[in-house]
Amino acid sequence: IDVTPKQITLKAIDQRVAMVDSTNKFTALVKLLRDDLVTRAMVFTRTKHGANKVAKKLGMQGIVAEAIHGNKSQSARQRALLNFKQGNAWVLVATDIAARGIDIDDVTHVVNFELPNEPESYIHRIGRTARAGAFGAALSFCDPSERAHLQAIEKLIKMPIDVVDEHSQSTNLASEPLK
Repeated sequence: IDVTPKQITLKAIDQRVAMVDSTNKFTALVKLLRDDLVTRAMVFTRTKHGANKVAKKLGMQGIVAEAIHGNKSQSARQRALLNFKQGNAWVLVATDIAARGIDIDDVTHVVNFELPNEPESYIHRIGRTARAGAFGAALSFCDPSERAHLQAIEKLIKMPIDVVDEHSQSTNLASEPLK
């Protein structure tokens, strides 16, 4: 019996962070999701209310998104996952609890709309992409109030995360890997 936890290969995931004030995060998210390279994305928020709010606001921008979190009934969670798996919604906005154990192929991008309070959650979040040798990118939005969370994540993964400028025209937030 093998009881070692399944390792997520961080090297297979292009990790970046954009320093974005909380008031500009939604605009940056919409810009990212409208990029042609983003074909299936998971967006993580810290709270259930935040997940609902982001999914609703994305819908108002014409981006089909589903929210999944612990306050949704089992049937509502299953419906949201099915819509995401079948491509009826190409964005799934989730909290950490709801995302555990979700194994969906072809998630091209994971977006940390808010950095997690627990650095280990970062690894679980970004592990939703780059499965079966596929391309995967993880972009985290970091507000100045979240810098300590970013430092804790970098300490845990034992490497700095590349910083991109969300305003730069030369740096596409959804671009192919830096490697």
